[in-house]
Amino acid sequence: MAFFFNRGRSRHPSDIVRSIKDQLVRLRESPPPAAKVEDELAKQLSQMKLIVQGTQEIEVSPEQSLYILPFEARKDTQTIFSHILRFKPGNPSQADPPVISYIVHNRPEVIIELCKGYEHSHSAMPCGTILREALKFDVIAAIILYDQSEDGEPAIRLSEVQPGVPQTGNGIFWNFFHWIDRGTFELSADAFTTFREILTRHKSLVTGYLATNFDSFFDKFNGVLVQSDSYVTKRQSIKLLGEILLDRANYNVMMAYVESGENLKLCMKLLRDDRKMVQYEGFHVFKVFVANPNKSVAVQRILINNRDRLLKFLPRFLEDRTDDDQFTDEKSFLVRQIELLPKEPIDPARSAREPSRPGVNTATVA
Repeated sequence: MAFFFNRGRSRHPSDIVRSIKDQLVRLRESPPPAAKVEDELAKQLSQMKLIVQGTQEIEVSPEQSLYILPFEARKDTQTIFSHILRFKPGNPSQADPPVISYIVHNRPEVIIELCKGYEHSHSAMPCGTILREALKFDVIAAIILYDQSEDGEPAIRLSEVQPGVPQTGNGIFWNFFHWIDRGTFELSADAFTTFREILTRHKSLVTGYLATNFDSFFDKFNGVLVQSDSYVTKRQSIKLLGEILLDRANYNVMMAYVESGENLKLCMKLLRDDRKMVQYEGFHVFKVFVANPNKSVAVQRILINNRDRLLKFLPRFLEDRTDDDQFTDEKSFLVRQIELLPKEPIDPARSAREPSRPGVNTATVA
């Protein structure tokens, strides 16, 4: 870090933080003028700025600083960044805090480097905490979703975001799949929390992103996360998939997902998993396929071919959940829908022109 190369005796970042706190207390308590206190406070803040920001000669990213700092200093830096990101002046002239606005227009590299904090176990959780504070604002989510810069290249500015252009799958957002699936338990859990925040908080932004990058995203999501060897990752990912599909904002995404016979096969495989919670979360995705009144021919064919087995399987499926009335009702609903399937697949366009069958109520599982 730049500060450690300055002349004079170097000081530990946590010492600087404590000194700043002390000087602020003295500044409030000292009668004006308090020139000596003000000068000392300015000096400490200047040193903190060098640690966080670097100089023209030496660039310092937050992730790099957090990675090499000791535990207590990482906590202090995390706190500093979190407060800076949400600070608003008394009479704000813009919706986003000034630091957030400055970052997305001038220094988006800060956000990219914070994401790269997941490359090191020591910096993962502090960086994750700062990221989730920043992700309260959709402009930060846009930077993470649409940045495709290589190492050493400038990150994407907010003005450069093009929502209608498909991603290559090499941007910073796509690294979350690897961090979640291959990281240590703590790193993986924190990365998943941030990943979920990106995908569920800013609905209009994410709906457009998923529509534009549908195949790339769900190929990765299904292949890496839903089929992960990690029980925790697998279960959480299936649950997140259900949340995404059942969110009304993602209706078109849901309809595209449940048209796929391959997606249905994956969900039916989850129903036969050895672990009950995987089965349970898989059920909440499976029910979307069955409840869809306009099933694709591929989905109809799979359900029709497996009708007899499903009608035997579902009544006994997780039958020990006797206190879950909604789950029991949903199973009964799905059994009825499978019983009502035609003998042969029907083109959904043709089916839509015919009167709907009585008794079908997709609101039961909405």
